[in-house]
Amino acid sequence: MSFLLFLSDALIPIFIFVIVGYGLLTGCNIYDTFIHGAVRGLKIVVQILPTLIGLMVAVGILRASGFMGWFAGLLAPLCELVHFPAELLSVAFVKLFSSSAATGLALDIFKEFGTDSLQGLGVSIMLSCTESVFYTMSVYYMSVKIRKTRWTLPCALLATLAGIVMSVVLAYAML
Repeated sequence: MSFLLFLSDALIPIFIFVIVGYGLLTGCNIYDTFIHGAVRGLKIVVQILPTLIGLMVAVGILRASGFMGWFAGLLAPLCELVHFPAELLSVAFVKLFSSSAATGLALDIFKEFGTDSLQGLGVSIMLSCTESVFYTMSVYYMSVKIRKTRWTLPCALLATLAGIVMSVVLAYAML
């Protein structure tokens, strides 16, 4: 166990040492390469920043307005028919846009129902097997300037739906 603790503390310094050593051995100007990469990274951040701010503001407004609770209450009878916990609807919807907002909703579910409940297990599995589709697409496609997403969105939404369904199935199986 002490070796793993040492390894976790030393991994990043070792990684940096290996990169610098390799650069010195190959004759690469390490500092200029680092500066060039940092400038390119900052340009990408500036390009995608408006999209990220828009997504975060929209998710914040939805969460603060109470829309998610209203939406879950509206679909609760349909959820009961298919044995889907209605409390997970808001997490499933918000997760499409923001993982951090979905984590906040998951913490609310943990406080209300507990971590070992159907809702707690379902939301835990759901957060780990779904992706923030719109956030990921906006970041990656904006950074490489792709305008036509083709089949990416339908396939990503289908994969997310499969992850949501299987998270509830696995939660039922674990109880």
